Amino acid sequence: MTKATMVEASTGDIPKQNPCAQCGAPIAQPDWIEPGEGRVSYLWTCHACSYRFEAIAIFDEPAAIAYPPLAA
Repeated sequence: MTKATMVEASTGDIPKQNPCAQCGAPIAQPDWIEPGEGRVSYLWTCHACSYRFEAIAIFDEPAAIAYPPLAA
């Protein structure tokens, strides 16, 4: 049996200045972060055009998130 390596994340790992999927304006930080097995989902809202979208980061190793969601 092999021991799985966990990927440790910190607030420095939160994506910043992601471009809006509709208008391209930079978004300072995601509204919501949801870790899952082998992935992290991010919910973004563009304040320039009000477009909302989700982006998913998929990892080879499960992610161990060290920060709480940004919104409740």
